[in-house]
Amino acid sequence: MIDLYTASTPNGRKVSIVLEELGIPYTVHPIDLGKLEQKEDWYLKINPNGRIPAIIDKDNGDFSVFESGAILIYLAEKTGKLLPKDPKERSIALQWLMFQMGGVGPMQGQAGVFLKYAPEKIPFAIARYQNETKRLYSVLDRRLGESEYLAGKELSIADVSAWPWVNVHDYVEISLDEFPNLKRWEEQLGRRPAFQKGKDIPNKVDHKKDEAEMVKKGQAILGK
Repeated sequence: MIDLYTASTPNGRKVSIVLEELGIPYTVHPIDLGKLEQKEDWYLKINPNGRIPAIIDKDNGDFSVFESGAILIYLAEKTGKLLPKDPKERSIALQWLMFQMGGVGPMQGQAGVFLKYAPEKIPFAIARYQNETKRLYSVLDRRLGESEYLAGKELSIADVSAWPWVNVHDYVEISLDEFPNLKRWEEQLGRRPAFQKGKDIPNKVDHKKDEAEMVKKGQAILGK
């Protein structure tokens, strides 16, 4: 049994999706980011960085893991699924996982910050991060023109890591129409039951309807 500490963000959705794909039983513990629950002492014992997501593996001596990429690797290795065993194929999967962790997530995240949360609009910053996100999307698009999934012929944690970010492309006002391979992949994965269920944990979010509340929470987090 896994205890999952999460919120409705792309990084949080990675873990609920992978748990669904792997069929691992888990208990959801929603973290209210707007109330800064992630900064409370009890949670910092689980994740010293004060961010979501984090897990506790109840079947492994209450072992805790933080950082979404590290969690995906841990769960893939725990089950022997979604991460190839062949060294070269494993490396390819991890390369694309790190591409998301070090590129797509940070750049798209900053695009969202300056577009939605900043107290004043800074056109240079908005354009900088939107354009870099588009560049990274173009890299994904080229890769997905070569193979069905990021790591090759099979779904892997690389796909699970990237999809929740690409899935919210509209939140940073980027269209997938100019990235046909990426669009095909995003729609294809979005039809998988595990992705459909996992993306709505701990709760379903409508980015247009719920934008005001999301902005409020984002500004509260950035203020700390």
